[in-house]
Amino acid sequence: MTSRAHPSDGAEALVIVDPQNDFCPGGRLAVAGGDAVMAPIATLAERFAHVVVTQDWHPAGHGSFASSHAGRAPYEVIAMPYGDQVLWPDHCLQRSDGADFHPAVAAAVARARLIVRKGIDPAVDSYSAFFENDRRTRTGLAGALRDLGVTRCVFVGLAYDFCVGWSALDARREGFAATILRPLTRAIAMPAGSGTSVDAIDRALAAAGVTVRD
Repeated sequence: MTSRAHPSDGAEALVIVDPQNDFCPGGRLAVAGGDAVMAPIATLAERFAHVVVTQDWHPAGHGSFASSHAGRAPYEVIAMPYGDQVLWPDHCLQRSDGADFHPAVAAAVARARLIVRKGIDPAVDSYSAFFENDRRTRTGLAGALRDLGVTRCVFVGLAYDFCVGWSALDARREGFAATILRPLTRAIAMPAGSGTSVDAIDRALAAAGVTVRD
């Protein structure tokens, strides 16, 4: 892996996306096999000088929750002022066990320079580590990484076809090189317009110049 070649030169940051209980089996928005990547991610994090962790941190009644829209069911898509929005089961509620980090990544979280909480605005969802879903509101991560001298972001975590993929796309948008380590992610794999959400993100990543390593 390229992440091993220069573990301490400051050029790379490992971005661990949403390694939270609610995205693992038994959670409210479980991703199949999500727990299987947690321990390997923690091991990988030891090789990086810069580690960033993102954390979904939703208030109750968030606008992305199906329960906030009468007559709607999880995984339906509705139009929001900022664009199409998948409606999700209630998940990662602030200060809940589901929002906590999976215990297998505790050591990686302890080493993190930054923890980026997202999805805090009740009216706007947030998949990316860099922007909310309105595509305008920044999290501040890009500036922090530039201050650290980071030029490449390496992404792992959950879920590949949403928060991981969107984060990698926005890393490119912000001028960083971006690599996803596919074996250290898992996907939701929802049906999409042509194929699945995995097919859609694969096409978008290729077009943006994101490297996906198997």
